[in-house]
Amino acid sequence: MASPLGSCSSWGPAGDAGKDHWSYLVAAAATMSRVSVPCHVKGTVALQVGDVRTSQGRPGVLVIDVTFPSVAPFELQEIMFKNYYTAFLTIRVRQHTSTHTPAKWVTCLRDYCLMPDPHSEEGAQEYVSLFKHQMLCDMGKVLELRLILRQPSPLWLSFTVEELQIYQQGPKSPSMTFPKWLLHPVPCEQPAPLLEGLPDPSRVSSEVQQMWALTEMIRASHTSTRIGRFDVDGCYDLNLLSYT
Repeated sequence: MASPLGSCSSWGPAGDAGKDHWSYLVAAAATMSRVSVPCHVKGTVALQVGDVRTSQGRPGVLVIDVTFPSVAPFELQEIMFKNYYTAFLTIRVRQHTSTHTPAKWVTCLRDYCLMPDPHSEEGAQEYVSLFKHQMLCDMGKVLELRLILRQPSPLWLSFTVEELQIYQQGPKSPSMTFPKWLLHPVPCEQPAPLLEGLPDPSRVSSEVQQMWALTEMIRASHTSTRIGRFDVDGCYDLNLLSYT
């Protein structure tokens, strides 16, 4: 999933929107909290795939109902659970409408992928958090949830979700004062200032190139002719040899 803070480039000279978004997240973290909602998770109901009279038949879909008997209709903030070999998840919610209208079921999440490849282990036992902004409908006045689990692969003997937790928005906490460096982060694109006394990198690079050019010129002009110790025009001088 992409980071809600965006890339570093959004914090550049034209990235005032990124700074404002960061300040909003910090302020939201200070004023909002979540509260666990007590719930009752009913037993799973399997929908059989194949012939139930033979060994080839196996449950490919499980349905889990979650009720809240001791809680009034609430606004759902987050659903958290540990996956156990479930490939796709659909969530339906039953919401209170009015005293004269019966509560209705609405699909708020459809075929959410928990395992990129149902035939491999990736994502099979990961912790998952789903937030209300990911849902397809408003999550207010929740009475009941229905989780529809699907696993099309025949490789796994069982699948489910574990450690299910439901959260609603908690009371707002008192405002807090944050330091300026947290509310206004330094743009990551801004280059660090040069230390005092150090030469300019571009000047150093230019001087190194000039030295390399002089070295190549000296190497090219160096003679490769062998100079003998005693030979003169291809002959030896006897007087020089007699002194050795």
